[in-house]
Amino acid sequence: MTDATTLPDLPCYLNGEFTTLREAKVSVMDRGFIFGDGIYEVVPIYGGKPFRFNEHMARLERSLAELRIPNPNTLAQWRELVVKLASNYAQFAKVPLAECDQMAYIQITRGVAMRDHAMIPGLTPTVFAMANRMSQLPAAERAKGVSCVTADDFRWKKAHIKSTSLAGAVISRQISVDAEAVETIMFRDGMLSEASSSNVWVVKDGKVSGVPRDNLVLEGIRFGLMEQLCREAGISCELRRIPREEVLAADELLLSSATKEILPVTTLDGKPVANGRPGPIYEKLYAGYQQAKQAS
Repeated sequence: MTDATTLPDLPCYLNGEFTTLREAKVSVMDRGFIFGDGIYEVVPIYGGKPFRFNEHMARLERSLAELRIPNPNTLAQWRELVVKLASNYAQFAKVPLAECDQMAYIQITRGVAMRDHAMIPGLTPTVFAMANRMSQLPAAERAKGVSCVTADDFRWKKAHIKSTSLAGAVISRQISVDAEAVETIMFRDGMLSEASSSNVWVVKDGKVSGVPRDNLVLEGIRFGLMEQLCREAGISCELRRIPREEVLAADELLLSSATKEILPVTTLDGKPVANGRPGPIYEKLYAGYQQAKQAS
């Protein structure tokens, strides 16, 4: 049986105070609990330094604006909080900060009120944040690539909001869990959208394609980074509608996210992608990603 007493005693932050996961408490009338009325953001931290921090905070601001929740902190305050959480976790784990890759999770809900679907104005947002060690895919698994499955995208049409209302993502991720796969790559009306918690990139004839920045996908922070890495490597990159047939006929398929970085998909629906091995475009982009981390 799992309850609050069995949680790890990780340091965290809640509404202005540093505490632990076991001690942190939120009202049952918090709109995040009642409605999933909130947003979240995940910031990678390498060597104690937040990676592409401004881009993550810009997306946080966009998500808050869509839900009409005021941003409770300035950019400087968010950075100070994330750095402090990373330091606290390194001390908790008894690992030098410079050797401890982490991810900071930030969640902001509209706040506490009696149950009412309307966006009640004037509430004080609930702010929760924590840092934890970033789990890395073992090198041997990364070297051979991962398997994915496909499914129809049955989620709502405001996927550009990084909302805590994640029932759709939970269901779509479970599809791949049941198939013993890493991700579920989804299609809407026969066109690629995204995976349950990753963006998807299609490589054909040495060119990289991703889906457009619109309301049907969450614009991963790696959108801009992928475009940058492609430019630096001399690889053509475009965003456009991608039919399912192109995905199935890809030379390479790639996933990108804060925790996956860039990951090659070598099996899709039980069939090999091209020759079933990570390809040269992946190798170049992954190497570029590691250089970008070092330079941050």
